[in-house]
Amino acid sequence: MKVAVGGPLKVAFRPWVEGLENVPAEGPAILASNHLSFSDSFFLPAVLDRKVTFIAKAEYFTTPGVKGRLTAAFFKGVGQLPVDRSGARGAGEAAIRSGIEVLERGELFGIYPEGTRSPDGRLYRGKPGGLARVALATGAPVVPVAMIDTEKIQPPGKVVPKLMRPGIRIGKPLDFSRYQGMEHDRFVLRAVTDEVMYEIMKLSGQEYVDMYATAMKRQLADAAKAEKEADKAARAALARAEKQQAEKQQAEKEKAEKDEQTGEPRT
Repeated sequence: MKVAVGGPLKVAFRPWVEGLENVPAEGPAILASNHLSFSDSFFLPAVLDRKVTFIAKAEYFTTPGVKGRLTAAFFKGVGQLPVDRSGARGAGEAAIRSGIEVLERGELFGIYPEGTRSPDGRLYRGKPGGLARVALATGAPVVPVAMIDTEKIQPPGKVVPKLMRPGIRIGKPLDFSRYQGMEHDRFVLRAVTDEVMYEIMKLSGQEYVDMYATAMKRQLADAAKAEKEADKAARAALARAEKQQAEKQQAEKEKAEKDEQTGEPRT
């Protein structure tokens, strides 16, 4: 896949990279990146010599039919790991288990601390569960990564990417061994996550928003729904007003015709 996908990707988009030397040549490490586009999971592995394993929803691997099998083969080829989101605690626990397994094999594990793509290009608060717990449970260093301009190449909802040059800026590894054995302390988890997000913010130059991206997406969805309902209500009110005006004009016309037939003067 590095040849079939990564090669053409680098030729077509010519991504620039800074800090490539900060990725360990061997041994386990966590690549913690901002998340601007679906294409992030392709550009980052394309510029590295080592395999990077990300997590993906299990539905990508279980869809029936020819298209489903091709999709599953593609995601497996580019290093995506299926995560079953069912169960008591859903994707969070599954992602943690998957990340630990990847790192115990001495490989690179890719994760997006924001938990979802940024809805507007800004950097959102990192979720403390997955990244911090995996880092503290394994002792693996965390390498902060900033994807630059990938949201302009393939914005959410767009299938055909725009040909332009994205960037990848890789920071120095962060060591959290001082917190070893404290992966169940929520204050420690928050401190680790915030430190990583601060490094990503410095690398990316993004504006930081101290709220979760999922919450912002809900706000935007609610606002769009409210705007749509308000527009629908306004159009309905306008239609009623136009109907009433038409009925009034018709009544006046009928009265005028009746007055003319009876010879009564118009008022």
